[in-house]
Amino acid sequence: MSAAREKLERHQVPIYAAMLLAGAVAGLLQPGAGSLLEGSISALLAVLLYSMFSQIPFLHLRAIWDNKRFAAALLLVNFAAVPLLVWLLAGFLPDHPPLLLAVYLVLLAPCIDYVIVFTGLGKGDEKLMLAATPLLFAAQLVLLPCYLWLMLGSEAAGIIEAGPFVESFVVLIAVPLLLAVLTQLSGRRWEIGKRALEGAAWLPVPLMALALFAIMASQIGKAADQFSVIAPVIPVYIAFMALSPVLAGLAGRVFRLDAGAGRALAFSAGTRNSLVVLPLAFSLPEEAAVIAAAAIVTQTIVELAGELVYVRALPRLIRDRSRLRS
Repeated sequence: MSAAREKLERHQVPIYAAMLLAGAVAGLLQPGAGSLLEGSISALLAVLLYSMFSQIPFLHLRAIWDNKRFAAALLLVNFAAVPLLVWLLAGFLPDHPPLLLAVYLVLLAPCIDYVIVFTGLGKGDEKLMLAATPLLFAAQLVLLPCYLWLMLGSEAAGIIEAGPFVESFVVLIAVPLLLAVLTQLSGRRWEIGKRALEGAAWLPVPLMALALFAIMASQIGKAADQFSVIAPVIPVYIAFMALSPVLAGLAGRVFRLDAGAGRALAFSAGTRNSLVVLPLAFSLPEEAAVIAAAAIVTQTIVELAGELVYVRALPRLIRDRSRLRS
């Protein structure tokens, strides 16, 4: 990785915070301009997801099994302990199906992109986290629909219209994923593929910043109108960020993970996949889409603030136990 790109990635948190703030100001001061930006969100997200997927080592999925204990802990925490925690926390929310759907969508999907950078900033094993991303992505694609059915049942069926939902998944997730894998395959054989991968590696941070600006500018007015509906999710998101690393810490002890792997597990447990599931929220019927998108964007804001706490707190809380005993 070039020094310039590494510097850009390590400063992505203040960049995202600044773009969210700028988007909020723009959307509140110029509501018309925010509405115009809404049409660009799908295209931005499609290219953003392609650029993020192209950096995930799908062709090296077996690398994660070099650390079987970490892989087992990662799956247990993200797809057993965290769903139970989310289900318990959702019990404190009002019985509002679009709101519940948004909370389940975003909190049940572990992050596969900028969690790697946060893990490195928090002195975790970012290489191990990078190797685990294909496993996390594949597992959530399979399990997320199952969890939605288990936790919402017929209510989810009443909110989700199959046609737009499937179309959104295919156009904004499946197609970028396929193109990213094809780019990786071409990078193994041809110079043009290598150049494409190198170019794509520069895109996630600026494109995510632009997407956050466009999303905030176009949705802030709608979110303000629905604030009384989405306000209850804020304490739930805060509680999730506080409790999920505790679950990871317990799992780290059970699986005897070293400090770097334990911190990586904690970051994975607390960092969610909001930009990947957001297109699914936009595909909902109009009123449900407004509420769901606002709830997911709110999670992004809470999470960015929480990551700053994680970066400082987790290295102190998760230490090498062999050192503590010596």
